[in-house]
Parts: sequence; structure tokens; C-alpha cells
Amino acid sequence: MTIRLRRKLLAWAPLVLLAALILGLFLRPSGTALERIQARGELVVVTRPSLTTVYGDENGSTGMEYELARGFAERLGVELRLLEADDLEAVQKLLLAGKADFAAAGLVITEQRRQQLRLTTPYQKVDTLVMYRLGEPRPNALADLDGKSVAVVSGSSNADLLEQARAAQPELKLDVHTGTNVEQTLARVEEGETDYALINSNDYAIHRALFPDLAAGFTVSADQGLAWAFAPGSDGSLYQAAQRYLTQQNAIGATEQLAKRFYGHVERFDLYSARSFIRHLDDRLPDYTNAFRDAAEDAGFDWRLLAAVAYQESLWDAGAISPTGVQGLMMLTNQTAREMGVTDRTDPSQSIHAGAAYLRKLHDRMPERIAEPDRTWLALAAYNVGFGHLEDARVLTQKQGGDPDRWQDVKQRLPMLAKPAYAGQLRYGPARGGQAVAYVRHVRGYYDLLVWADNSERHRPTLVAAAK
Repeated sequence: MTIRLRRKLLAWAPLVLLAALILGLFLRPSGTALERIQARGELVVVTRPSLTTVYGDENGSTGMEYELARGFAERLGVELRLLEADDLEAVQKLLLAGKADFAAAGLVITEQRRQQLRLTTPYQKVDTLVMYRLGEPRPNALADLDGKSVAVVSGSSNADLLEQARAAQPELKLDVHTGTNVEQTLARVEEGETDYALINSNDYAIHRALFPDLAAGFTVSADQGLAWAFAPGSDGSLYQAAQRYLTQQNAIGATEQLAKRFYGHVERFDLYSARSFIRHLDDRLPDYTNAFRDAAEDAGFDWRLLAAVAYQESLWDAGAISPTGVQGLMMLTNQTAREMGVTDRTDPSQSIHAGAAYLRKLHDRMPERIAEPDRTWLALAAYNVGFGHLEDARVLTQKQGGDPDRWQDVKQRLPMLAKPAYAGQLRYGPARGGQAVAYVRHVRGYYDLLVWADNSERHRPTLVAAAK
């Protein structure tokens, strides 16, 4: 090599080294999946909106999957962004295409999904149930379904389960409609378009009041886990973080508490009352919907919550009167009517506006630290039993080591207000606190029916016209 060439190479060496460094910076991995999410400040989760995953109520988005995912996003210190898909097949496609960080869509853990996706530890267990119309023979085994049509949600684990069963029972007729959801599937059974349906037990708990003429026949498969799903091939950092989060939530009972929040009260909901309620959606509610909406706007509540209170109070009967003398749609006492400036308790508009304003007054009297939805459930209890009696129950809750700001804890002490053993601890005297617990449970049930009807594909014409 000549001296001149060597000098040229030495002169170019720093530039070559600099170029290599710059290229290395561009080619260097930009951190783990978890680090990239934290850097952008956003966690993208794909889901399929439903009553068991995510839906809207008076406080915005809610649902079992939503609350879990939001908690995980808060744990990571980022915002949650939901990506909504039309069906379960679309959920998986969006996930595998890299459009979302993971899927939270009520996915049952199956062997087929294990082969395609990376699934977390389960956060909830469900059973697969066979639904049938009341009045028809109750099926007790898969053999009873031979020759009958059985509807399933397309892309669901139940569709796979039924396909497997057909290998041994070729007479089974699979009824699958692409893009269908649980509400549409159950509606097909209710309307006689198909004989049976396979759904998960959490779906049954949520939808049984919307379909009171359907019942569960038998359990096809029990204790199936629901999990979050991640695309395979990633570095695993986000998956491991999710595993730690869900394991901890299970260990401290947080997932169990969420299940009680979303399913506990509906499991005890009176199906006879649900039938009456659904009938009155069309023949009574339309007369008062505008008044509920106007009062809700003034008081800052969801109109459907006010409608639920009114139904519990009077069955939407403006002329209702109780043996104790309370009257009207919102069943106002004379004292409350005077306090709220009502001149005629049987006037629907006056009653609704006064009831809404009074509920707002009780809601605002709660300590500011009480968050939703507990704040609303406690206010409803006070609407029924009185604010002073509710305070007695909250004091008892605190004395016994419970959380006085949490409805799940306070409702356990409300029945104690009627027991002589606690009379000496009550500032406002004895009360029928157990009745307040049932009152809140019923209002929540009716409210859920209104919200769920709005959020489902089975919108009733009156609700569609009146919806916000």
C-alpha cells in the first residue's frame, strides 16, 4: 500500500467511524415494548364492546374489562386508549397486525388460542351454558340438542366447542351468523328463529333480566378462564408486566370485587319484575322521557338513573300513592315536597324535577373523597332511608373496620339499623336499613336494563328516540 493511499485512508477513518456510529444509532432497538409504551404515554387495547367488557353509563366508559385495563394503564403511568372491533375475529386480526398492544375482550382460554396467541393468567372463570325458551322442554345433555339448531357468537370459544361436539354428534346444527353478538344470539332464541344458544355464564348473569323468557338448561363446560391476549413474538416485557398485574389483582381480591360490582346485584334481580319493567318501557316510559331528560340535565344525572328511581318508586305511575302517604312518580313525602317547592306531587314534571334535585342534594352532601360509583349508590340509599340513617350505617361500618366510603361495606351494616342490639350506637334512631339495600339493588337493576338496552343491538324504538 502506498504512503499516499494510507494517508487517504487515515483521513477518511474518522468520517467512516462517525457514519458507523450514526447508523448504529438508527439501527439500535428503541427499547422494550413496555418502554416504548411508557415513552409514548399511551396503552392501546383492542376490545369488543359488550356488557361484559366495556360499555357506557352515566360516568362514561365502564365494564369488567375496561376497569381492569384502566387499572393496568394507571399502574404503567400511561393513558388508556380503546380500539373497538366489531367481532372476535376482528379483535384477533387487529392484534396480530400490531394495531394494539394487547386484547381485552372476554377471551376464553382454549388450546386453539394458546397456539395462536400469548394468553395471560385468568382473571375470571366462566361456564358455558345452553339457553332455551321457558315453556319448551329443558335440555339436560348435548344429546338433547340433536337435530336442533344451536346459535353461537361467531369466532367465540363456544363456536369451537360446538364444532368439536359435532364430531361425535353430526346431527347438531350449528347456527352462526358472522358479526353477531350475545344480544342478537339470545334474541334469535327468544324469537324462535333458532332452538338453543351457547353463551358464557357471565353473559347470562348480565343478560338474564333483558331476556326473562329464556333460561339456562345445563352446563356444557365449567371453570373456563378469561384472559388477556398478546401477539406472539414480542419481547415479552409488556406481557410480563400484565402477568404481574393480574396475579396481584387476583391475590388481593380486586378481580373478585369487580365481578361482584358488575354481576353481584344482577344475579339477585327479580325476573318477574324484569318482565314488567320491559313491558312498561313501551307503554309508560315514553310519556315521561322528556321530563327525565330535562331534569337530568338540570341536576347533572343520567336520565336513565332518574327513570330507574322513578320506576322503583312508582312503576312510572304518576298517580301512585303509598299507604304512608308518599305520592307521585318519585314518591315524595310532604316534607320533601315542601322542601323542594312542589305544589302538586302528582304532577309528573314537578315530581321528576324535585326528585332529581333532592337526589342531587343528597349526592352533594357526601364527603368529597367518596368516588363514583359508590357516591351514587350511597346517595340512593339516603334517598330511601334518609341521610341521617345512612350516616349511622357509615359510622357503624367504620367502627367495625370497614370502609364507610364504600357501598359494598356500608350495605352490610345498613340492616343493623333495625336490630335492638345496635340501638345505643345510632344517633338518628332505628331504621329499616335492609329495605334501603334492596332499594339500591333494584334501582341498579332497572338502571342497568336501561343502559344495556341502549348499548345493545336490541335498541327499543322508545329508547333510541330518547337516548342522549
